Amino acid sequence: MMSENFYDLLRRHFHASMAKPFLTLHDNRAVTYGEIDALSAAMAGALLGAGAKPGDRIVVQVEKSPENIALYLGALRAGLVYTPLNTAYTSEEVSYFLDDAEPVLFVCDPEKEAALAPVAKHAGVGTLLTLDRDGAGTLSDAADKAPPQNDICVRHHDDLAVILYTSGTTGRSKGAMLSHGNLSSNATALNDIWGFTQQDVLLHALPVFHIHGLFVALHTAMLSACEILFLPGFDVSEIRRQLPRGTVMMGVPTFYTRLLNGNDFGAKECAHMRLFISGSAPLTVEAFDGFKTCTTHKILERYGMSEAGMIASNPLDGSRIAGTVGFALPDVTIRITDENGAMAPDGTPGNVEISGPNLFKGYWRNPEKTKEAFRDDGFFITGDVGSLDEEGRLTLAGRSKDLIIAGGYNIYPKEIEQVLDAIPGIVESAIIGARHADLGEGVVAILIGNEGDIDEATLSKALHGLARFKQPRKFFWIDVLPRNAMGKVQKQILREQFKDAFAAN
Repeated sequence: MMSENFYDLLRRHFHASMAKPFLTLHDNRAVTYGEIDALSAAMAGALLGAGAKPGDRIVVQVEKSPENIALYLGALRAGLVYTPLNTAYTSEEVSYFLDDAEPVLFVCDPEKEAALAPVAKHAGVGTLLTLDRDGAGTLSDAADKAPPQNDICVRHHDDLAVILYTSGTTGRSKGAMLSHGNLSSNATALNDIWGFTQQDVLLHALPVFHIHGLFVALHTAMLSACEILFLPGFDVSEIRRQLPRGTVMMGVPTFYTRLLNGNDFGAKECAHMRLFISGSAPLTVEAFDGFKTCTTHKILERYGMSEAGMIASNPLDGSRIAGTVGFALPDVTIRITDENGAMAPDGTPGNVEISGPNLFKGYWRNPEKTKEAFRDDGFFITGDVGSLDEEGRLTLAGRSKDLIIAGGYNIYPKEIEQVLDAIPGIVESAIIGARHADLGEGVVAILIGNEGDIDEATLSKALHGLARFKQPRKFFWIDVLPRNAMGKVQKQILREQFKDAFAAN
């Protein structure tokens, strides 16, 4: 049969551009498409030489580097199931993932080898290899010695390509199983709707253990055979230095707010850019409007998750409305349901459910959670709350687990956060619920900013337009909101920290 290995699709799109730069590093050293293809073959040879077979899992916790990208592509090439881990995870956390995934091979940073070797041994991992941020380690040594795997393993579109563990903000992380077909459908759709061409130059400052940097950015670039300015991380001064060379940037909202805070940042530096894309966390209306005023660019916000890749996007051509995440991707269906699973009217918040070829195959070795997550007709219950307007544009209200029920009324935190974030002097806000003896839950506002600049009358006036039951009953000022690696506010930490806000009530 014809191979449906996702790497086959990528290679067909860049094979005519083998001499072109693929990854250009911050020191201007370039890795061409031909070099990354050859390095992926060497990596595949090393992995197979270490005993891995098509369908086996390999778990990877290494720093961002071209060799890391080649490792991912080599795993695809060899028909292995690539499983990346956040580089911030501790040995105890890694132990859980190794026990759950049962990989035949684990790749880690040499600096962590001493701590992680016993963990890997305890989990029954047969082989541990190392790779550092400079591309050195026992994996690279093995790749230099092993015969390269020049052939691409034949895979079916339903065969697993990747297991992505959810960020684990509540409970144990679950492994989302993504197939070669899932990756292919999503990458093709994004490459088309965002208008990528060979002439694009993508600014890449994201981590590569997450769907945003590894899939959304990397795949679209490879399908268009464009160049990537491959930065080790986000640094405002380095981004500003590189902007005149780029045409597209993908980032989390924090990227854009930090750029806006820079001295003299503006339209001149962005004159060569055609598109700024934001995701992984909600982009505030203030950040959208501020960036537009400062640069004339309207940030394109999109919506996705580990279980489905990208789901919706504001349009490349057409209105991009602040506070919304746009329309369903081609071949993706979005619907909104009530607590009973019935369709909700247009404009009414409810459960966001999706279906499409991008949708994962379920949670790794977790049939119970998989069954809970799907309706009988195959729609996936995302856990997000949102609404669709008459045009089909999606607006998110937050996570269903963040829903606050006070006195029997449903309260969606994002609605209140948008009001608070618009108050001059408030940098950011987070709304949570805390136990309340009378109401069940009371609304608590956590604020970032200079407390002395904002009095109670200012807060009251700004919140006056909200129904009284939605208005926060307690306000707390802190220095910074807790976030995970992708910038998402970890509200479960705030809920625990302020659980006794109404203890005296």
